[in-house]
Amino acid sequence: MILTPAQNIIAADPTRFRVLNCGRRFGKTSLAAEEIKGKALGAPNRIAYVAPTYQQARDIIWEILKTEMRPAIISINEARLEIKTKVIGSSGESLIVLRGWEAIETLRGQSFDLLVPDEVALYRNFWQTWQQVLRPTLADRKGHALFLSTPRGFNHFYDLYNLQEVDSEFKSFHFTTYDNPFIPPEEIDAARKQMTEDAFAQEFLADFRKSEGLVYKEFDREKHVYTDLPEGLTIVENIGGVDFGYTHKAAVLNLGMDNAGGIWVLDEYYESGRTDLEVAEYVAAKGFSRVYPDPESPAAIEEMRRKGVNIRPVVKGKDSESHGIDRIRERLKANKLHIHRSCVGLINEFETHSYKEDGVTPETTGEDALDALRYPIFMLQPEPVRKAYKFVPDEAIFSSIGL
Repeated sequence: MILTPAQNIIAADPTRFRVLNCGRRFGKTSLAAEEIKGKALGAPNRIAYVAPTYQQARDIIWEILKTEMRPAIISINEARLEIKTKVIGSSGESLIVLRGWEAIETLRGQSFDLLVPDEVALYRNFWQTWQQVLRPTLADRKGHALFLSTPRGFNHFYDLYNLQEVDSEFKSFHFTTYDNPFIPPEEIDAARKQMTEDAFAQEFLADFRKSEGLVYKEFDREKHVYTDLPEGLTIVENIGGVDFGYTHKAAVLNLGMDNAGGIWVLDEYYESGRTDLEVAEYVAAKGFSRVYPDPESPAAIEEMRRKGVNIRPVVKGKDSESHGIDRIRERLKANKLHIHRSCVGLINEFETHSYKEDGVTPETTGEDALDALRYPIFMLQPEPVRKAYKFVPDEAIFSSIGL
């Protein structure tokens, strides 16, 4: 297959970790297929292609690889989406595996010469998984990676795209749909007329914009994410918010209450595969003055009680979720809520949690850390209005009662 001029620029670059931010129909799938083929046929290599789900991996690139590599294929495993191929000019073999991000843990402990994560902006918990699962798979073979995606707001893919500014092993590329000579420009222009400005800019121009339909559209990294606490600010109390989980994330947030009524999320615990006991031990060790946990996990709450944690009840009933969301939004608007830059799980959820198509009901996934934040903020009552009382001397009091 002949690559387009834009694809050639990316393919020819020797940087170890390349990040491609491109518009829809730019040709990232064909580029990925060519990179995989070249790596597999050129030398004995192990290659992994990753899509958001197993089914997407099958739908996006599986048939392309089987068709274009047929003369060199030794064996195909349809169930596991694996292809073993010959190496041109030698007796060596290469292995190509396709995986879904939802089961990315299956790659833990393996080793690869090339990783091709596709649609990276859609991945949940990207940074933790990259650091703990995927990056180690490249260590012993000094493997490379080609990250592919169209943006989705200012989430982890935005951070990955900008990583080239601080890490010389990364290099980023930006191309739009117009850079694909096989897509008629007039077709792209027609799409522009039929889409909102933000949607077209994101999907066709690969421009980082706030996603449409976000629940917390008030969240702004420039305003709400901090590195150091302001000089002179005093944290008067540390409160915990807890959302339990095992297959999905267990989230614990450390909320610092300042002396001016603001809340500063100081750090986060954002882990999957953690038992109720492990979460309870972590919460107990933090020494929170009070903790607001998910009320639908009584067994987990009891574990924390046994550890001496001061549990405060959380009301979870009709409209409590929407009221909790409103209270968080009010704090964002008033600039009374700030999140430390290390809380990548919470920041990612702020920038991706969206409404369903009805525009009213929030999605029921991607809100583990947000739930841990919502419980305490929903339950925290405004400071009571303190009335001014006139001082009455003791003598007057005694006189009034006949003493």
